[in-house]
Amino acid sequence: MEIITSVLGGLALFLFGMTMMGEGLQKSSGSKLKHIVGLLTNNKYIGVLLGILVTMVIQSSSATTVMVVGFVNAGLMSITQAVGVIIGANVGTTITAQIIAFDMSKYAPLIAAFGVFLYMASKDEKSKNIGEVFVGLGLIFIGMNTMGNGLNPLSKEIWFRNALLKLNSPVIGVFVGFLLTSAVQSSSASIGLIQALGKQGLLTIGQAAPLLLGGNIGTTTTALISSIGAGKNAKRAAVIHLLFNAVGTIIVLLFLNKIMQNIVYMLTPLNTARQIANYHSLFNIINVAIQLPVSNFLVKAAMKIVPGEEHAKDLQYIDDRILETPSIAVEQARLEVNRMSEIVYQNFKTVDEYFLTGNKKLKNKILEEEKRINNLEKYIVEYLVKLSNKSISDDEHTQIFIMQDMLNDLERIGDHVENICGIVTLILEENKEFSSYAIEEYKDLYAHVEKAITNSTLAFKNNDEKIASTVADIENSVDFLEKKYRHNHIKRINNNECDPTVGVNFLDILSNLERISDHCTNIANYTLHIEI
Repeated sequence: MEIITSVLGGLALFLFGMTMMGEGLQKSSGSKLKHIVGLLTNNKYIGVLLGILVTMVIQSSSATTVMVVGFVNAGLMSITQAVGVIIGANVGTTITAQIIAFDMSKYAPLIAAFGVFLYMASKDEKSKNIGEVFVGLGLIFIGMNTMGNGLNPLSKEIWFRNALLKLNSPVIGVFVGFLLTSAVQSSSASIGLIQALGKQGLLTIGQAAPLLLGGNIGTTTTALISSIGAGKNAKRAAVIHLLFNAVGTIIVLLFLNKIMQNIVYMLTPLNTARQIANYHSLFNIINVAIQLPVSNFLVKAAMKIVPGEEHAKDLQYIDDRILETPSIAVEQARLEVNRMSEIVYQNFKTVDEYFLTGNKKLKNKILEEEKRINNLEKYIVEYLVKLSNKSISDDEHTQIFIMQDMLNDLERIGDHVENICGIVTLILEENKEFSSYAIEEYKDLYAHVEKAITNSTLAFKNNDEKIASTVADIENSVDFLEKKYRHNHIKRINNNECDPTVGVNFLDILSNLERISDHCTNIANYTLHIEI
């Protein structure tokens, strides 16, 4: 029982340390991580470097691959781009095994204590993030040491040694490694456990090698599970990950296993944990060298396994899988909000055309787009709520609050557009029309409100305070013109120059345009950091 308690407790500390270190690294390098992902290219070799760098930051190849599945599902990354990043993630994750191969058991508590001190004593967020990294690193080594101490008594157990002898069969070793990694959903955790066994002298590199190979296949189950319910391209990305690791395992088992074992043994004959780390690194590097030049075949195979066409989606930039990397998820949410603002603006343009031309075909288009806007707001808000519960910086929390407020304003603009559409429809159904004076006044007020929409949304998109500051002046002009044209129209009604029924409808249109301008002012104020 003590053995199980120590191993599970050590594994829990190890996984928690991995998570904490990864989150600390993400938060401290959030902007850099976004810049790295911004380097997306069809060049698969650059994609490999991208995958290596991202995985080194977030400390999980599974998380990187799940993120890639999310990007592909959101339409931000093609299958060709995904191949390179997925392949690179396999290399990036080997850094973790190299780190935990160091014997830091004596210093682990000090590393964790230093991290806690830095986190507690620091007032600035950057230092706190670095403190998290050190706490996580210390917990990783403490967890490794706890697992090792718990496993040590097993060296005296006959049944355990007999069980290990079965690992001399590569096929059984691969199968056990696959099950182990699939169970813990982390190749780093399973490798850490294998290294702990190696440090206690319970495993040789010959027995560990097949476990590592099986673990490389087992780590693909995370992305495969994640792709359930995703689009076809996302499923293909997950399949590519599986094919890459499975094919690499078969090649190594058939031709290179003994050679690789001999190489890592000669490099560090007295350090089994380092041999395991080196074997893991060597396998992934060789796998990349063999398969990257012919990775197009992986794409073709994935297309065969998951046939069919991809369907269009309401959301283009966000996907729940991207939440695994919050700093990137915040930026993707911002892109989705900007996209929604463009849809709202285009519907605003369409209702203007409807007003001026009376083209009844435009009515359904406006109403359909309004439904789309409402759905987008719902989906994006739900996404932002999930994102706000992740480990993110204070600045990112502020960005989320601003986006939630902006979504509300955009949705309200959409409602006012729908109101104008309804008023125009009523006029057309009654075969009535506005006077030429009313139409000219409408055009003038509309032009000012359109400027308010374009300036406020452009200011938010580019974080441009100079453009945002112009919206207040436009709002003042809109308020003035709305009152002026309202007064003019009431005079026309009183002078019988305009149908009273139509006159009331025109006043309602002016009121809706003025309310749209109010919401644009709110959006501009978000960029200016003015509380609403």
